[in-house]
Amino acid sequence: MKLHQLRYLAAVAQNGLNITAAAQKLHTSQPGVSKQIKLLEDELGFQIFVREGRNLARITPAGQQVIERGMKILQEAQSIRDLSTELRDEGRGSLSIGTTHTQARYVLPEVIRVFRGRYPQVRLNLHQGTSEHIAEMVADDRIDCAIATGSEALFADLTLLPCYRWHRTVIVPQGHALTRGGRLTLKALAAHPLITYTFSFSGPSSLPEAFSKAGLVPNIAITARDADVIKTYVRLGLGVGIVAHMALDSDDADLAAIDATHLFPAHTTWIGFRRGTLLRKYMYEFAQLLAPHLDRRLVERAHRAGTAEEVARMFTDMALPER
Repeated sequence: MKLHQLRYLAAVAQNGLNITAAAQKLHTSQPGVSKQIKLLEDELGFQIFVREGRNLARITPAGQQVIERGMKILQEAQSIRDLSTELRDEGRGSLSIGTTHTQARYVLPEVIRVFRGRYPQVRLNLHQGTSEHIAEMVADDRIDCAIATGSEALFADLTLLPCYRWHRTVIVPQGHALTRGGRLTLKALAAHPLITYTFSFSGPSSLPEAFSKAGLVPNIAITARDADVIKTYVRLGLGVGIVAHMALDSDDADLAAIDATHLFPAHTTWIGFRRGTLLRKYMYEFAQLLAPHLDRRLVERAHRAGTAEEVARMFTDMALPER
């Protein structure tokens, strides 16, 4: 059994059992991938895949175990390479981050500015998407860390470290009726078309749940991933916007922000690293730039924890900063 055979096996599994796509990803030939998988099966004495003609139809139960263990071996091998790189040069490398538009647009610019000042030789790759998209990037091993809010069930393979809390804010054009009605209520909001973030497909969303608990049905007119898009449609008079408070800046003077902290629950944004991987020195520093309470000792302790519950207990009594 050779490491490159496991690498071929993982690529086939990650590309929907499409050997041609796996070969392209690996920059090798399709016959070469097929040959190495067959050699591995011959060595093991059982089939990893069920075949229909020339195509792979599905993974056998035994094959699934091989793939899972092979992925762990490849992950450990990468950690050894990373360790070698870190010991040779701690100031060089790359960091691929998967995150949402709101974090990328309103939180990370200052973090990245300072980080680049400290590590000019570290290449940063920023990938944006919904929580579901970020989870796919994790599954495909395309990113080193994820930064998102909620949807923890999608990231069982990551050590999730809470960074800060944030609340939603209602935005309307200056002079809108909601700016003259006193303390905002869900009933008042339900009377207007609403423009807000795209809801998660992985579970219930807290915004419609808040209306439901009050016996109300919100009129969700438009959803978008991007707070800037939401603000654009609010400016056009198409509805009342609901965005993260951090998404408001000096360019939004034409919009009125209405406090909604009493209407909707707070959210916690976290940063996650894959369990078992070696974290480079600059990864620890990036995490602490994002959330100052995440010093290296705390991150190392959390990264060694066996379960998500164990990690959560470390932060039970910690007051997280708010944005």
